Amino acid sequence: MNPIDLSLYLVLDPDLCGGPAGMVKTARLAAENGATVVQLRAPGWKKKQWLETARELKAVLAPLGVPLIINDRIDVALAVDADGVHVGQDDLPAAETRRLLGPGKILGVSVSDFGELAAVPAEGVDYIGIGPIFPTGTKQDAGSAIGFEGFGELARAAKWPAVAIGGVKGGHCAPLFAAGAKGVAVVSAICGQADPAKAAAELSTGIARLRG
Repeated sequence: MNPIDLSLYLVLDPDLCGGPAGMVKTARLAAENGATVVQLRAPGWKKKQWLETARELKAVLAPLGVPLIINDRIDVALAVDADGVHVGQDDLPAAETRRLLGPGKILGVSVSDFGELAAVPAEGVDYIGIGPIFPTGTKQDAGSAIGFEGFGELARAAKWPAVAIGGVKGGHCAPLFAAGAKGVAVVSAICGQADPAKAAAELSTGIARLRG
């Protein structure tokens, strides 16, 4: 299993960030202020835009030691030598994704119920994203919200470190970490905020306090 600090996992949103340049700026500010992972997710984009933005993100994140994860697009991840890929239930299956990625990259998988959890391969997956915790407007195909209790049940049953995602804000961190989260994935809690650096710093400080 590849080591990764999942505690403050930023998922970039092109609309909230104001396009590619805003995404790169937000990622840099967040990474400088405590974000431990950054994921590029832009479902409506053409591949060329994915590639260009991923390349820029890698350039700003690599010197800070913050891994860049690409959502779904294995080809883009390989092209820019990203640190890993995250796949959902409708993407290429985890086993095939790992085979294409090779052993040294990070692989995350989204799950929302026990059936999906049971289907995650025992080998080759580094973490799982569990959610949505709450209804979210940033992912149109997100399933039904599972809440803190649903998250806790899945996290306790999982063999992998679990990240909570879906409408997560700063005030939700305490119950999520108490329920077994190794990290929280946030979108609007940083993307689109008037001061993304301050938002990231406040989240990071709060999470550090919770983790002890």
